[in-house]
Amino acid sequence: MTAYSLGSLLYEGKAKRVYATDQPEVVAVEYKDDATAFNALKKAQLAGKGELNCRISALLFEHLASRGVPTHYLGVGGERWMLCRPVRVIPVEVVIRNIAAGSLCKQMPIEPGTALEPPLLDLYYKDDAYGDPLLTEARLEHLGLVTPQQRRRLEDLARQVNRELLALFGSLGLQLVDFKIELGFTTTGELVVADEISPDTCRLWDRGVADAQDRILDKDRFRQDLGGVVEAYGEVLKRVQGACPEPRVYG
Repeated sequence: MTAYSLGSLLYEGKAKRVYATDQPEVVAVEYKDDATAFNALKKAQLAGKGELNCRISALLFEHLASRGVPTHYLGVGGERWMLCRPVRVIPVEVVIRNIAAGSLCKQMPIEPGTALEPPLLDLYYKDDAYGDPLLTEARLEHLGLVTPQQRRRLEDLARQVNRELLALFGSLGLQLVDFKIELGFTTTGELVVADEISPDTCRLWDRGVADAQDRILDKDRFRQDLGGVVEAYGEVLKRVQGACPEPRVYG
């Protein structure tokens, strides 16, 4: 018997659906099998992807919580269901890059694979209609999305997530190349990590594989038509499971 009942659909994005529940401080998130890239210009259905991302995200949220990182996560509620605190998501994607890859190497004279020290933190306006543009400090101030104090807290929290994930993935033979996260405010005003942390939102390379394509264990396999997307995500789950306790079941 579940400890909650599903209510109305609140939001549907590319990879997830968010539902109200009969508990005002709990929302239910369903992870979909949809795969998208290039602002949804490329689409596919990959059976099992939603379940894998839900499980990986739950394990990583559990790990971050144990390290003092506040998140919206409350527990899992099924193979592809996660229960979370409702948050007012800030429409800013925070991207941290430890190794140069992807769009960065098209926008700047930096060779792919170059270590970035310190890690590069960028903020993007989360809006597909505008192509998720890079936010300068002046643009961020003009939009009024966060106060200067909130921005500092947002960036500090993102860097803390990076440190914790670098250490965890490094211990599992994985290189965290870069990742994006979303943050938001709970109903009590607490800033927390929201959305998901998975191979959909992280670039992960297998440190034990030299080939530049074979080492990819993230959504770049879909972007670059390399195949084996679900198998790669399964490998990430297997390694993370070996280092993190089983995710709590909400209820």
